[in-house]
Amino acid sequence: RFVFAPSIGVFFISWVYCKVAERIREERRQKEKQAEQLSTELKFLRSQVSPHFLFNVLTNLVSLARKKSDQLEPALIMLSDLMRYMLYDTTGKKVPLNKEIAYLNSYIALQKLRFGSDVEISNRVITDRPAVDYTIVPMLLIPFVENAFKHGTGYTRHPEINIQLTLHNDLLTFELQNQFDNDPAASKDENSGIGLANVRSRLDLLYPGKYTLTIRD
Repeated sequence: RFVFAPSIGVFFISWVYCKVAERIREERRQKEKQAEQLSTELKFLRSQVSPHFLFNVLTNLVSLARKKSDQLEPALIMLSDLMRYMLYDTTGKKVPLNKEIAYLNSYIALQKLRFGSDVEISNRVITDRPAVDYTIVPMLLIPFVENAFKHGTGYTRHPEINIQLTLHNDLLTFELQNQFDNDPAASKDENSGIGLANVRSRLDLLYPGKYTLTIRD
């Protein structure tokens, strides 16, 4: 009796330990699998953004080349800056907000070179603290701007695009307005909607329950 009882206790403790250790290992495997799936999906989503963006910018440069515009060279320099940002500055998970704002401003500047005075563009940034104090997932806001230029130009007599980024009390609000044609066939193509669907998916993955996205006509 003096040997058997301690042996049963040791066996029971060992059995419980093995079960707990096995459960911990399984939970770790599940978390690693989920993290891998998340990483894969994010890479896929970001790979959708870049070609879509480049297609639009290159279309702009072709337009300048056809016009033999003197603005082609500065536009190419701006494009190289944008490419540098996309290739090197966005390799981490987040970037300083001021870099993302500079990226948006460069893209808008390219569009201004393309359209000149044909499109009225308002771009405002209002912050109560320096943007460098905050971070954001890179290339999260650009699809909205792309979408505005894609569907808000060429379909109305006096197109207007209004862009405003506000940072107040640690809350970022990004508002964008553009005119559009009510006829779906006028401005839609087979790639329409990729940008906005993409950004909604990224928001769900990266800021679950921490954002509001409102799109209205």
